[in-house]
Amino acid sequence: MDLELLESALAELGEPAYRARQVWEWTARGAASYDDMTTLPKALRGTLAESVPFSTLEVVAEREARDGTVKALFRTAEGHPVEAVLMRYQDGRRSLCLSSQSGCPLTCTFCATGAMRFGRNLTASEIVDQALHFRRSEPVNHAVYMGMGEPFLNFEHVLASTRRLPDLGITPRRTTISTVGWMPGLRRFVDEVEQPLRLALSLHAANPEKRSELMPVNERYPLDEVLAECRRYFDLRRRKVFVEYVMLAGVNDSPTDAQALAALLDGRRFKVNLIPYNPTGIYDGSSRETIERFKGVLERARIPATVRLTRGRDIEAACGQLAAVKAPVS
Repeated sequence: MDLELLESALAELGEPAYRARQVWEWTARGAASYDDMTTLPKALRGTLAESVPFSTLEVVAEREARDGTVKALFRTAEGHPVEAVLMRYQDGRRSLCLSSQSGCPLTCTFCATGAMRFGRNLTASEIVDQALHFRRSEPVNHAVYMGMGEPFLNFEHVLASTRRLPDLGITPRRTTISTVGWMPGLRRFVDEVEQPLRLALSLHAANPEKRSELMPVNERYPLDEVLAECRRYFDLRRRKVFVEYVMLAGVNDSPTDAQALAALLDGRRFKVNLIPYNPTGIYDGSSRETIERFKGVLERARIPATVRLTRGRDIEAACGQLAAVKAPVS
């Protein structure tokens, strides 16, 4: 919902200021339409339905994976595609993977989104509307900005959207923003953001040349500068940085690669998430045994490491697979 449009529409109608708050509270609790907002006069509900679209995004398709993961494909008002994911876990977590851009201009070679045509940054309302779509179905309690796009290329709107999530049930401590190391936004995040949001760094190779091959952004913002900023974040905020490392067979998964990664990090400031590769076309994923060996090297160096549970691979909803390909509505 475009909350600025809502406020201006209510003001033009001469409605009291608290009406906007009422509408938002109903929306954040999962109301499916203005008709559900029974504390609003019926005539006002009808007027709002005509003048303020209930969502800034149109739902184009939705698919559910065998493990319960749900992927939704949206389009913006002018037709840009956006995907978001709901991940259901047995421990009760309901985690949302949100997009901050339609497509991504940074072209990481292992990521399907990077091969898309870049559209534009999403507004805060468009980001929140991804979360609201799933909130209408069930309660949600975690969010990761790891969908389409680089969040720090859209700093203002991403941060504005995080301030709305607590009303949906997602606190800052359960919200993670992932970056490839876009330094202007990372510096602002370290210096300006007081909310206890989690920071994740998409790293994927400790060797500078190898990282540049996988992630061209490394040429512009070298890894040593990015890691220095991450260490400063910990020193200022006392919050560990989560390092994402996708496991690519024969590319970045050798014991030597693991030793190089361990040499870069320290277990006080960083925790590594090893991500089994989800096929997008040009690489093979590392075997389970290779991933465990890699993890062992990190742990012997006292670097905390976990292997991420893959969700939604059969519907192209797993990490790195979002590419806004239309699929039949389930």
